[in-house]
Amino acid sequence: MTTEHVNPEGMLKSPAFSQGIIIPANARLLMIGGQNGVDASGQVVAKDLAGQTAKAVDNLIKVLEASGGKLEDLVRLGIYVKGDSDIRPGFGAWMERWGQRENPPTITVLRVAGLGISPDVLVEIEAVAALR
Repeated sequence: MTTEHVNPEGMLKSPAFSQGIIIPANARLLMIGGQNGVDASGQVVAKDLAGQTAKAVDNLIKVLEASGGKLEDLVRLGIYVKGDSDIRPGFGAWMERWGQRENPPTITVLRVAGLGISPDVLVEIEAVAALR
């Protein structure tokens, strides 16, 4: 099974995200619910966006691996950032984990008034993976 990444000429070609992805009909889709920067007991692990994003991505990776997947299987990320804080530290934490892989997922980043789990939570990341 191969996903097809669509990055048309004349549009931004980014190492961080794809413009579109075609998923084959036989793919097993894994929907990953919103992951926060919390530990196994539900405690927020950091006060800053970079630290919380790093932990949220690590939690997302755990769900992927438990399902037989890996980062390269991601086809979509939805990233929700609380308030109007600078998103660059969170982006940096994501890119540290993504590294130099090719064919990144599609990504949408939204700023929101708050996130459900705790007033201290600064980021939540949901995802879809096409498992091989």
